[in-house]
Amino acid sequence: MKNLSRNEIENLVKEIFNEIFEIPLEELTPEKRIFEDLGLDSLDIVDLIINLQKRFGVSLRDNENIRKIRTLGDICDFFVDLGKNPKP
Repeated sequence: MKNLSRNEIENLVKEIFNEIFEIPLEELTPEKRIFEDLGLDSLDIVDLIINLQKRFGVSLRDNENIRKIRTLGDICDFFVDLGKNPKP
């Protein structure tokens, strides 16, 4: 994963949610909960993970921290941390 700023990560995450799930950009704020506020289900999460992997060029399959994500802000934090501590 190339080194991206938090703002760049937020924009990429918003683009994915907008393109894949057709959620308007103005609704995509960091505190939005993925399931409760944005209405995603378990099948949507599979699509989300596939698209995040493609967009950020990383494999998320073996990363346990992905299970802790609940909000859009958590997704951004996850990728900020991943950029600081890349796996070999």
